[in-house]
Amino acid sequence: MADASPRTETSTDDTDDNNGLEPGRGGLVASDSSDRSKDKHGDQKVQTLRRLAQNREAARKSRLRKKAYVQQLENSRLKLTQLEQELQRARQQGIFISSSVDQSHSMSGNGALAFDMEYARWLEEHNRQISELRAGVSAHASDTDLRSVVDKIMSHYDEIFRLKGNAAKADVFHVLSGMWKTPAERCFLWLGGFRPSEVLKLLSTQLEPLTEQQLSGISNLQQSSQQAEDALSQGMEALQQSLAETLAGSLSSSGSTGNVANYMGQMAMAMGKLGTLENFLRQTLQQMQRILTTRQSARALLVISDYSSRLRALSSLWLARPKE
Repeated sequence: MADASPRTETSTDDTDDNNGLEPGRGGLVASDSSDRSKDKHGDQKVQTLRRLAQNREAARKSRLRKKAYVQQLENSRLKLTQLEQELQRARQQGIFISSSVDQSHSMSGNGALAFDMEYARWLEEHNRQISELRAGVSAHASDTDLRSVVDKIMSHYDEIFRLKGNAAKADVFHVLSGMWKTPAERCFLWLGGFRPSEVLKLLSTQLEPLTEQQLSGISNLQQSSQQAEDALSQGMEALQQSLAETLAGSLSSSGSTGNVANYMGQMAMAMGKLGTLENFLRQTLQQMQRILTTRQSARALLVISDYSSRLRALSSLWLARPKE
């Protein structure tokens, strides 16, 4: 019995020692888990702060770009205002030629500059008339009132056709290149103007509903316009081919002079025929007006004007875009 007591005490001590170690190990495991959790939360917080900083920086750059874009638009507006003031001063000083004066003489004297300024004046008045027409359509004005505005706009188109015809006599290349137009407008030019067949195609989808008779009339007009356009385009291609052959030919000096003189004669005849282009455009608009009702004609003129306005707006936005 005496021998059993020490063993019992030893066993008890060992148990106590083991029990004393277990809480310590549990504390170490809990501490490690807590540290990892803190590290994870810390990383997430750092990432969140980094994203917020990146977002703030992106927003700041975006604001700067927008501010620069708005400033460029404002500069463009100021330049346009300055140009309008210069044109107004030029008009007051007599650079603009009165419509009562023979336009062929005025174009010979002032050339492309006079036409550009006359076109600016024409466009200003055209926009005013279109605004009047738009207000009438929105207010459901009577057919009589709309007809008065439509006829006025058609007469105004006659004026630009006449101006372009006279300008071609002074500087046909300036007219054909469309240098008085905005860059976006020049991309869609055809012989210094618009393709009637393309305009008719646009109108046929924008003026619905149309009667069967109207659809047939527009279709026939579109086909005849396409044929006339093809003939004029082929004439220009032949003219360019003739010029290329004349310039590329290795002839004697006398022969070259004779060929160039012959070419210039042919060119004068071809350019003279381009005068019929303005009559062609005028007739297309007049026939379109006869096919449509008064209200449809009003809407058609608005569609044509809006199409050109969007091209001019596109050019303004493109030129004023931020340069990065």
